[in-house]
Amino acid sequence: METRPYVSWELIGDFMTCAFEKLGVPKDEAMICSDVLMESDKRGIESHGCNRFKPIYVDRINAGIQNPVTKFEILKETPTTAVVDGHDGMGMVIGYKAMEMAIKKAKKYGMGMVAVRNSTHYGIAGYYSTMATKEGMIGITGTNARPSIAPTFGVENMMGTNPLTFGLPTDEPFPFVLDCATSITQRGKIEYYARIGKETPAGMVIGRDGSAMTDSEQILKDLVTEDAALAPLGGIGEELGGYKGYGYAAVVEILSAALQAGSYMKMLTGLGSHGEKVPYHLGHFFIAIDTEAFLGAESFKKTAGDILRELRASQVAPGEERIYTAGEKEYLSWLERKDKGVPVGEDVQKELIEVRDALGLDHKFPFEN
Repeated sequence: METRPYVSWELIGDFMTCAFEKLGVPKDEAMICSDVLMESDKRGIESHGCNRFKPIYVDRINAGIQNPVTKFEILKETPTTAVVDGHDGMGMVIGYKAMEMAIKKAKKYGMGMVAVRNSTHYGIAGYYSTMATKEGMIGITGTNARPSIAPTFGVENMMGTNPLTFGLPTDEPFPFVLDCATSITQRGKIEYYARIGKETPAGMVIGRDGSAMTDSEQILKDLVTEDAALAPLGGIGEELGGYKGYGYAAVVEILSAALQAGSYMKMLTGLGSHGEKVPYHLGHFFIAIDTEAFLGAESFKKTAGDILRELRASQVAPGEERIYTAGEKEYLSWLERKDKGVPVGEDVQKELIEVRDALGLDHKFPFEN
């Protein structure tokens, strides 16, 4: 049972928007940033929700390594493609505008793709693929990140968690959204484990000596010093298919850098030659495919829905209650939270109060009573 106090969506959204504005983000763009963070919490993906508001966005703006005003510069454009430089602005704004551009191209020509360089953390990847599903389109996105994954048979963190995310429209109340890292876990989940004092399961992280690491707080420190690395999807070694996650991570790394002549791997540490903080210069890609350009959106949605319903209706393993399809648990989380708001733990409560007081805002949170 949930014991953390809830903060209403209206309150948390208004607070983050006002805070972003105080930090110099234009209001319309501040609303986009807040919406992306809330969407993660609405889906129950707390590793990318309001618990990252201060440490990832507020602190980086204050550190001068992320620009609150986003310059969205189109470097090259064709009817179906574009290359964009985000100039280290707000990643959520860059992502929103890039996918919006891809969708517009797809509406006119059937498909659209936008590659981005010099961006920053763009939040939950599934937000952008869902932008496409709302238009009856297939949405695909990916991003590179600061190095944390070791290649199979390696121990050095070389690539980011590099999510490869797909959104497919269906005839159900929710789309099929596969939003997951190409590592067996992601840094945000380990940050979450550390917050709640939980060990990281063995097999997810490898140390420099090749052994599995489980101390969540130590892992976070060692990821920075490169004394630890995340295992690719499948886990350490290749017996359980770790080479597959390694391969998909490499695909995302290439698509997030090669099309746009952007930064990659060790160039994305966020540290300068003297250990000082510098912008991350991340790369993303966004693809929109109009299902209407094939045999029609309704036909696609029905077939997709039929496939998912058959999967959920298949025989359940002993001891398990039911089968889910991607995006369903997130939809159920939204049904649970839509009238309650976002649950906020003690650490995040302290961060929200700290940001509020530092910026001179007058929002009052229910957990202060």
